[in-house]
Amino acid sequence: MSTTKTQHYDVIIAGARCAGAATALLLARQGARVLVLDKSRYGTDTLSTHALMRGAVLQLHRWGLLPAVVEAGTPPVRSTSFHVAEAVTTIAVKPRHGVEALYAPRRSVLDAILADAARGVGADVRFGATVTGLQRDRAGRVTGITGRAGAVPLEARADLVIGADGRRSAMARHVGARATHVATASSVLIYRYVRAEAVDGYHWYYGAGSAAGIIPTNDGLACVFAATSAERLRREPDRGADAAWRRILGRAAPGLAERLEHQGAAGPPRMFPGLTGYLRDAAGPGWALVGDAGYFKDPITAHGITDALRDAEILARVIVTEGPDAVGRYQAERDELSRRLFRVTGRIATFDWTADEIGGHLFELGEAMAEEAAAMAAGGSGRRLELASA
Repeated sequence: MSTTKTQHYDVIIAGARCAGAATALLLARQGARVLVLDKSRYGTDTLSTHALMRGAVLQLHRWGLLPAVVEAGTPPVRSTSFHVAEAVTTIAVKPRHGVEALYAPRRSVLDAILADAARGVGADVRFGATVTGLQRDRAGRVTGITGRAGAVPLEARADLVIGADGRRSAMARHVGARATHVATASSVLIYRYVRAEAVDGYHWYYGAGSAAGIIPTNDGLACVFAATSAERLRREPDRGADAAWRRILGRAAPGLAERLEHQGAAGPPRMFPGLTGYLRDAAGPGWALVGDAGYFKDPITAHGITDALRDAEILARVIVTEGPDAVGRYQAERDELSRRLFRVTGRIATFDWTADEIGGHLFELGEAMAEEAAAMAAGGSGRRLELASA
């Protein structure tokens, strides 16, 4: 990689949320010169269900960042309960791969921890700055970016430009990344925060054409979501967020909304309006995509942050061990770990299942998540680059 002291970096990353900040952290720890540009302000919130699965907690532990998540007052999650019809199955979080509990930090907490850690090891992280275009050489290889920080134009070159700019990725449009897999269904998910300091673990509910979840997070709050198919919501007369949240929650978990309201709501509902899941081409000459920019699953399985941190580590390992021209290997490994999770999430997001069928889908989801966590514990597909804190 280049070591010049001009506006030339080893890697430029568009986006400083989970995927972008984590990729920057891991590369900068290995000595890469990294520039990160994000159009948002530092420490802002974003739409998210917050839940970290075992693979994500494993990575934060390995990177030395889990203590910061705990110190921020994020409650430990030591069990997961599945409510299907009138049956409840509770599974304890058993210590494995160095993980003794799960966590669900607010994004304003987690994203700031990752961005601060990246800055702490030398990454140049700039908020309020936007990538507006790409530079290319005569052969079409991406060689840098153009952008703006407020009214000030930016221009920088790099051996590799990474798009970590979310579901509506401008980077994906700039490079013409095509979708290689597209989901057949999408859900509408509405969540709000309630005061629920006594919530004991993750709770997932499945009812007629609907699902819900309770996810304990920071400040004595829980993120309570209700989800249904976009098609079903379109057929219902009142699609306002508050009314829809109560109605869907009532189908998935009768009586839950009333019980939660006694504890006190904290803020208005927020709606994810539905977006079809996809796996996109994630690598090409001089560029790569990570996080939702390259791979997005329906939020019904609350696995997005775990995907983002996983793919950041895979991409960083490939870049460090094999160089920026080997990013195609990153896409191959990402796809190998993603396909089963993508398929079963798509089946759940149809909401076209019976109580017996959802049990089978959840069993397959659990198997796929366990396979992913085991692969990440081993450093991906049997390979391990130690990216722990120095």
